[in-house]
Amino acid sequence: MTIWTELAGLDFCVKTVDAAGVPTRSLQAGSGDEAVIFLHGTSGHLEAFARNIASHAERYECHAIDMLGHGYTGKPDYPYEIPRYVEHLVAYMDAVGLSRAHLVGESLGGWVAAHLASEQPERVLSLQLLAAGGTVANPEVMERIKTSTMRAVTTDDIGLTRSRMHLLMHDPANATEELVNVRHRIYHRQEFVDNIHNLLTLQEMETRQRNLLRPERLASITAPTLVVWGHENPFGDVPEARKMAADIPGARLELFEECGHWPQHEQAALYNPLSLDFLAEASAAAKTTA
Repeated sequence: MTIWTELAGLDFCVKTVDAAGVPTRSLQAGSGDEAVIFLHGTSGHLEAFARNIASHAERYECHAIDMLGHGYTGKPDYPYEIPRYVEHLVAYMDAVGLSRAHLVGESLGGWVAAHLASEQPERVLSLQLLAAGGTVANPEVMERIKTSTMRAVTTDDIGLTRSRMHLLMHDPANATEELVNVRHRIYHRQEFVDNIHNLLTLQEMETRQRNLLRPERLASITAPTLVVWGHENPFGDVPEARKMAADIPGARLELFEECGHWPQHEQAALYNPLSLDFLAEASAAAKTTA
């Protein structure tokens, strides 16, 4: 299975969008009255959602983007704290003419999506938080993310990139060689290497603490929210997911067995129907209360 075969038969485009001066790589597919934006995790890229785009594009206008400083998106020289990511996401939405959207965020992407939903609820139709970060500051996990990423970026050994990808998956087979090669090429672009300190700033304790999703922020979220977590997530235990779901009013929690840090990728056959049903319910609820 490859990214190409996952997208085979689907009309899509990959383009660069000017998001308030930041060139932003975007995969766009599908059509519909509502849009879904997919947001990847730390040091990731839009290919994280290759197994989800086709099914969602049957009903929705889909956008998967490389987030600020990531992938092939522009890398302005400043630390990437959560308000910066939110600012970039909103600029992207404005650039493509989306007044609001459903947000699907994995890890860092979930952190950013939840922050936006808490501050600008009118921009968010619903939230899907997939192994989302941002509610705890665990020094061991932060060091693991920082060290594994730095080693893979600063050493031209594809084995280190492969190991970084294996950290994300319960089943290493899901970290396909194609996916490893995509990430390795991104990691070793000179602008990515030069910018890695900005990208990893949230793995520094002081910075992370001032960006955390505190319970009072989560309690302010009004968008319908689905929290998805893998029992084998190496970057956070199930109680973290339960607490996150409990802190967001009305949030629904779904736990996947034999699943690591990429629920949408490892368990796509389970996740895609779950996501589409949730989106339909959220849309129906919005229309009822409008």
